[in-house]
Amino acid sequence: MVRIFQFLAVVLTGVAALLFWRRDSDTTFVAAVLAACSFLLSIRYQMKARIAERSNLKARENDTEDSSPQ
Repeated sequence: MVRIFQFLAVVLTGVAALLFWRRDSDTTFVAAVLAACSFLLSIRYQMKARIAERSNLKARENDTEDSSPQ
């Protein structure tokens, strides 16, 4: 999912640059906003995956601490 949003952000940035070159300011703005949203969504999914990974790691650490003999 992250790669899809990153690819979409790059493509939309290219479209926005092309539209800016053609002096179509309204459509350039829309393409640039969609590119920014795609980029931010890719960051969001990256952070969500990292948080889930850290939670799983902490849960495994807690399980090993609880099962260790005392």
